[in-house]
Amino acid sequence: MIRQWPDALAIRPRGGVSDGHVLVIPRAHVADAIEDPVISGATMMRACELGADLKSDLNLIANVGPDADQSIYHLHIHLMPCSAGDGLMLPWTRHLPGDITASGTPQ
Repeated sequence: MIRQWPDALAIRPRGGVSDGHVLVIPRAHVADAIEDPVISGATMMRACELGADLKSDLNLIANVGPDADQSIYHLHIHLMPCSAGDGLMLPWTRHLPGDITASGTPQ
């Protein structure tokens, strides 16, 4: 547990994609970021509070739906600290046929 609020909590995920990767999760269940704008907004506020305390460049990401790489159907916001050369390939990087994937294999 990284931090707790009355409406949310922050944890480190197993197998995080970067050093310092944190998930901010609402206590109330909503499947994704567009199901309930009030809960999503409150959760993003908590993610921003934590992000400000990290004092580093970072990505704030919430995936919605399987085509957007959502695999857990409970809202969670990823905070992923970034630095030059960290090798983090973001999911919205466009890949064209024949490109090399993160695993080193052609698509």
